[in-house]
Amino acid sequence: MNRPMKVFTLLIALFIANFTFAQDIEERDDNQITETNKNLLKIDIKEPLLQVAVKNCNDFKAAAFEGGVAVYKQTLQKFMYDYLNSDFYVLNGDFTFTLTVDETGKVTNIEGSPKVANSTYFFDDMKYVVRRIKKNWIPASCDGKPVTSQIKLKMNFSSIATDL
Repeated sequence: MNRPMKVFTLLIALFIANFTFAQDIEERDDNQITETNKNLLKIDIKEPLLQVAVKNCNDFKAAAFEGGVAVYKQTLQKFMYDYLNSDFYVLNGDFTFTLTVDETGKVTNIEGSPKVANSTYFFDDMKYVVRRIKKNWIPASCDGKPVTSQIKLKMNFSSIATDL
């Protein structure tokens, strides 16, 4: 093999070795990122869901969820475990959420209480969670006509912070 060919081969080998080594370091850096803290969240959604009746209504029928309250509770709880970002706040105690269901059965507003430290982040997460549920409610009715109504959900949360 002549000298220019040896130099070319050596340069190609160094280039490939350098590229391979750089990839290896990059992969090792990604694996160095580990999670050391985790919040475990226990959620207890109370039944029955309370509804605020419409004033001056003789024949009020409450809003209903397709499949019933148990299906809504189960779906909501699953979505909360999937989508709540509880690593940013610790939840302990009772919370109440008021859902406004319009005449078409869509949830148009979600309000949470009580207001506590970092509760705005939690309430924003809950708005996201409730909107992820794609099934509509069967709207409340007054004298046979669909009306906007409010549903109150009471929940109890327990957070446990652990080191992994």
